[in-house]
Amino acid sequence: MDRRTEMHRRERRRYVIGYGGSLLLTLIVFSIAHLFGIETRGVYLAIGLLGLAQLIVQLVYFLHIDRRRSSREDLDLILFSTLVLLIIILGTVWILGNLAIRMHIHPM
Repeated sequence: MDRRTEMHRRERRRYVIGYGGSLLLTLIVFSIAHLFGIETRGVYLAIGLLGLAQLIVQLVYFLHIDRRRSSREDLDLILFSTLVLLIIILGTVWILGNLAIRMHIHPM
């Protein structure tokens, strides 16, 4: 077997493992929500943690982001983008929550 075929086989195996891991995590989230109901407090924590695990699986197996030096710039870009998105999302929730509280207070 030549080197190129071995690289393709290794790459295909990484994609299959990533797909299987993502599918398994998704099925676990759906089964937890189905079994315990979405209104249970621990379900939100489980969904969040499994979502974070799925994000890590997809970064490692599909985007090939790891701790090697060549991927360091890609990881920095992804972390910065995540920070900007979190600032936008949390700022929006904060402002809308503040507006909702102010709208429900009636002056006497």
